[in-house]
Amino acid sequence: MDSPYPPLIDGFGRVADDLRISVTDRCNLRCTYCMPAAGLPWLPRTDILTFEEIARVAGLLVGAGVKTIRLTGGEPLVRRDLVHLVEMLAALAPRPDLALTTNGVLLAEAAASLAAAGLDRVNVSLDSLRRERYEKITRRDELDRTLAGMEAAAAAGLTPVKVNMVVMRGTNDDELVDFARFARDEGYVVRFIEYMPLDADGRWTSDDVVAAEEMLETLAAAGVETEGFADESPEPATRYSIEGREKGTQAGEIGVIPSVTAPFCDRCNRIRLTAEGGFRTCLFALEEVDVRGPLRAGAGDDEILALLRKAVAGKWAGHKIGSPDFQRPRKSMSQIGG
Repeated sequence: MDSPYPPLIDGFGRVADDLRISVTDRCNLRCTYCMPAAGLPWLPRTDILTFEEIARVAGLLVGAGVKTIRLTGGEPLVRRDLVHLVEMLAALAPRPDLALTTNGVLLAEAAASLAAAGLDRVNVSLDSLRRERYEKITRRDELDRTLAGMEAAAAAGLTPVKVNMVVMRGTNDDELVDFARFARDEGYVVRFIEYMPLDADGRWTSDDVVAAEEMLETLAAAGVETEGFADESPEPATRYSIEGREKGTQAGEIGVIPSVTAPFCDRCNRIRLTAEGGFRTCLFALEEVDVRGPLRAGAGDDEILALLRKAVAGKWAGHKIGSPDFQRPRKSMSQIGG
């Protein structure tokens, strides 16, 4: 089935066809690069979009060419009955590819039902394979549950299971080789992500960033054999296969995402809907368009879609990290949606 509306195109010719939906600002971890130890003030539940409201906006955007929907948080699995939302989104036409980004703590219990409801894939945020360090970064002792969640996701067919590792200098950058071998031995897809200025505490500095080029040099120096993929997709990761335990096998994959040192803004295809109904055209946007207000005021589909289309048309060229005029968004990662 073809999309009934024209595609969403911005002023630079980029087509927006990847939608990130935050279903909650709440989280069961307190990762140092995202939230303060005491957490953040949660949004009132009445301010959070209902599943019906989310599905309505998603349906309009799918009708305008969105092909991929990713559910995020906070931690999306703390949202009650998330399986029901997955069912609603899987029923949209044309059917979008459905993915979930999670910290994995609650994934073991939910993986099978999510797969049955129509979820296609999962990304698991995991920044250390060492128990004490994991606990230091997340301020919670949940490594075993996260690893169990990944295994359950693979068993449920939510593959490829991707692992998102935020690489921070002096914190976990000495685990690059461990994660590459983890990808090789377990068959996971590991993404090494440059540390971005989205922490609620505002402590990020450029000195904390390990550049993607440096990551690859570290792996090569350790004898990790990689082979690049020929890949023209808008995915931000530069992808590499990892030699398996037996010569010639490729049991895993890694990728590097240079969000800071070589951002992919010129080919960005992403748009975002926050938990309280803010529509954002960039992770680092300084403003967002209120969608919840018109939804609850009885606006028609054409009116809402026109609002979204106008926002996409005005998308800026890029986030300017590293430039003198860069401004951090007021919200942290957990409040925007990963």
